[in-house]
Amino acid sequence: MKSQATGKTNTVREDFDPSKSGWHVHDKALQARSSGSTQTALFGHSAQPCPHEGNELQESHLRVDSLNRMPFEAITRPMVICGDATQALKLLPEKSIQTVVTSPPYWSLRDYGVKEQIGRDDSLRSYIRSIVCTFEQIGRVLRDDGTVWLNVGDSYTSGNRRYRAPDRKNRARAMAVRPPTPEGLKPKDLIGVPWRLALALQDAGWWVRSEVIWYKPNAHPESVRDRPTKAHETVFLLSKGQDYYYDHEVVKGPHERRLRTVWEIPTEPVKRVNGKADDHPAMMPLSLARCCVAITSRNDSVVLDPYAGSGTTLLAARELGRRWVGVEIKPAFVDLIERRLYMS
Repeated sequence: MKSQATGKTNTVREDFDPSKSGWHVHDKALQARSSGSTQTALFGHSAQPCPHEGNELQESHLRVDSLNRMPFEAITRPMVICGDATQALKLLPEKSIQTVVTSPPYWSLRDYGVKEQIGRDDSLRSYIRSIVCTFEQIGRVLRDDGTVWLNVGDSYTSGNRRYRAPDRKNRARAMAVRPPTPEGLKPKDLIGVPWRLALALQDAGWWVRSEVIWYKPNAHPESVRDRPTKAHETVFLLSKGQDYYYDHEVVKGPHERRLRTVWEIPTEPVKRVNGKADDHPAMMPLSLARCCVAITSRNDSVVLDPYAGSGTTLLAARELGRRWVGVEIKPAFVDLIERRLYMS
């Protein structure tokens, strides 16, 4: 399917993940990379740190630390906004975004240590309602032919245990506080969070166009002995309507076949900056974000991540020559995003 898309010219082929998936991505913006140029060569200048709002990286990056300002009339440069997603999106102009690639905090799996975070203290119903509310703003800023790639992790009930013990194999799993077991579920139940959220968004008017299984061949081991070790996550493709921009030719599966719904993409090792343990505990692989951005955005369009985390979607958008907007509620993660932009 290639809805409302024009043919591409002067394209260059690059191996998308040759060691694992055999995918290929064809995109004009990667020409500089394939010829040995640096990423900043796409913009004609190098990047510098941007510690305060209003300061710009030399590649026209803008950081916004206060939501108490007038909305932007247009998105003329990449930007990262520090604040609550629903409120921050009100600063963006209507129908200004071509595609969204995002992964909200998973319910009952992470404690990011930020006031007003979702997924830690709130009930499952409140968690889903909060994301659906944010998607009302996403729908406002998304073009009519726009799409959303939504990565959501699943979890198990805790049996009303209000903490998660430390895991030596995955330090990020420990939580001092956990939400109560959702009503109607039993101890050790798989909750089905991704599809509960997808159906809620469908009820709110979104089209659920595809369920992609992100298979992790190097997934974390688990100590459980009464079920298979989990090695996948769910990525939904959502749209505002039945017609939308989707370039089925830009990313090919193994053997140059049409892309299937099971994507084998390894998790990527955390790259600490300046030797500090300042990494995000749940980074999306750049390969996954790159694939999504390439398929559903044009070269001159804007990519959004309203739960930017470590900024992987923004890195992918920059690499592919798109403008981008990231929203992140935790200031330390905004700092991390800027360090990753500067170091990459």
